[in-house]
Amino acid sequence: MTTPLIPVFDLGGVFVDWSPRHLYEKFYGDADKARWFLAHVYSDKWNLEFDAGKPFAEGVAELSGRFPEHHEAIEAFDTQWRDTVGGFYHDTIALHAELVEAGLRTYAITNFSAEKFAIAMREWTFLRQFDGIVVSGTEQLVKPDYRIYWRLTDRFGLDPAQCVFIDDSYPNIAAAEKIGMRAIHFTGAADLRERLRDLGLPLSAAAAE
Repeated sequence: MTTPLIPVFDLGGVFVDWSPRHLYEKFYGDADKARWFLAHVYSDKWNLEFDAGKPFAEGVAELSGRFPEHHEAIEAFDTQWRDTVGGFYHDTIALHAELVEAGLRTYAITNFSAEKFAIAMREWTFLRQFDGIVVSGTEQLVKPDYRIYWRLTDRFGLDPAQCVFIDDSYPNIAAAEKIGMRAIHFTGAADLRERLRDLGLPLSAAAAE
């Protein structure tokens, strides 16, 4: 019998609807003010520093030093972090649960602050179903750095050729393919279900009603 492929998932954009826009639209109560802040104060590079391991207190202090008039909004990225989560993709959570129930091992590689991932592990129960999760903030390596993929395979004794990596980011997909993983660009749970079924994974033809 052929050994099934081992699914390796991204989290943000696949399981979790995460965006700083969710936080700042709530913070300002005004979409235009939120857009201005995200365009002129916040930056993806700043957020990526947390994903790479920088403590929030340090990052907030540094950006507040540059934009002291926006300190309260900058600090909210730490103190009101839960508001960056707009919700969860329950179809993906159900798909993952089905794989787990079928006896498959599953793993994840996520760009995520180590501080905030500790909160997520306590509060997002679906995370506990994974056999292993590699967190960028803990490793101080962020996707698409190919070394974080090796970190997963080395730590859990996985053969890259037996893994299928799922992510909503093309650069992250390309990095996984570079080390020998199969990869699927995530566009939705229904498409993912069919593509995993085509690869022989034990999933039903459609999610349960």
